[in-house]
Amino acid sequence: MHSEPYLLDPSPDGVHVLWHTGAPATGAVLLGGGRRVAATSSALVTLHDDDGVRATVHRHWSYVDGLGAGRTPYRVVSTFANGAVQESPEYSLAPAVPPHTPVRLLLSSDHQMWRMTPANIAMVAETVGVELDGVLFAGDMVGVPDRAGDWFDHPTGRGFFASMTGRADTVIAGRRYRGAPLLQHAPLFPVIGNHEVMGRRRRHHTLQERFNDPAPGAWDTASYEALFPVPAGPGGPRWWSRTVGDVFVVGLFVTRAWRDAVTTFTEPVERLGDPMGGQFLFERVDAGSPQHAWLTGELGSAAARGARFRVVVFHHASHGLGAHAVPPYTDPVFTGAGYEYPDDIVLRDLAPLFASAGVDLVVNGHSHLWNRFLDPAGVNWLESSNVGNSYGAFPHRGDPGGLTPVVPTVAPLTDPAGNPLPYVADNDVTVFSVLDSAAAVVRSYRFDTRHPTQPAVLFDELPLE
Repeated sequence: MHSEPYLLDPSPDGVHVLWHTGAPATGAVLLGGGRRVAATSSALVTLHDDDGVRATVHRHWSYVDGLGAGRTPYRVVSTFANGAVQESPEYSLAPAVPPHTPVRLLLSSDHQMWRMTPANIAMVAETVGVELDGVLFAGDMVGVPDRAGDWFDHPTGRGFFASMTGRADTVIAGRRYRGAPLLQHAPLFPVIGNHEVMGRRRRHHTLQERFNDPAPGAWDTASYEALFPVPAGPGGPRWWSRTVGDVFVVGLFVTRAWRDAVTTFTEPVERLGDPMGGQFLFERVDAGSPQHAWLTGELGSAAARGARFRVVVFHHASHGLGAHAVPPYTDPVFTGAGYEYPDDIVLRDLAPLFASAGVDLVVNGHSHLWNRFLDPAGVNWLESSNVGNSYGAFPHRGDPGGLTPVVPTVAPLTDPAGNPLPYVADNDVTVFSVLDSAAAVVRSYRFDTRHPTQPAVLFDELPLE
């Protein structure tokens, strides 16, 4: 294994470059002009194969500084103990976009090796190119975060890095999709979804069983933090903030352990009274929690106030038409016969903070669909996570947060009677969204994989001003 490089957390004069090999090696980044920057190499001890055997994965991490404005060509090279050398193709990197400069940011989430993910990323490249200023990723990159194949060489050919670096291999309707070399050129700004969290280590033999069994105080995000050590805030990479050009971005850890049964507000009899029966929140974000206090300070900072736009990214969607927008994001209360769910913490404690701080856009994932909402304070809530597998939309139920979904402004899909739909929840149609701050708009595109020769269709423009 020799993965392609990916970029993280650019600074005013540098950027982090990471890649992985299947055997110990020394690594370096080769820049245009002959400069060589050594990498720090280490084994990733949390990754395993399907049988629970530790996988041989070595991370190479180089911080390339001293960069001037514009893009610089680069390659990564790995030298192994037997003298073998592997070198990547040439890509381009750049330092952070200066403040107050317009940017283009891809908004994505919920890849999880789904069938259409390589097609989705391929169409991003065809439509807007790969030299973007960043990728804001709202969680759920893989299925099981400690399974090495989910990140790299998954049997389906759709591992996370495979699709995002142009090495995937999926055929749909006669067309072969490889994804695109996106992360080699555009820095990734990720947040944690429920599929980045592993459960109890000592109770189970298989990785899937471990993933399925988190418990309060017995879960971890070790693999995610090793693969994405930056950007990081005071507490590490679980939540962070960065200024990307004229956009101030906050990434939060807002996701939960949940059971499919609770989406109907019922529980199997054998779970009643079990603290694991309902759901629990991995990281607190309610008022008074460390994350909430930190967020309050960040949204009130000079960097946030001075940016043209303010964007908050987290996984769970409290506004939405998808199956996973219920039950409320809160602590369930066992009543003796079932569970009650009090106020949604996101709507109770975060939404007012977003309103007072002038947040322009909240980006979520989790339900694998596209829908958007505008709240009374002028905050836009967008889920653009239909990259390959949708769990469906439930417009008859409505938004649990009480908002009316916004019908796409350009070319909405329609129902059999010809009525425009305020969502995309289709397992043949994949969606991606791009924030273009120069135009003050988020453009959403859809691509019907049943018609592989047709281009992606612009179907919605969300104005940010």
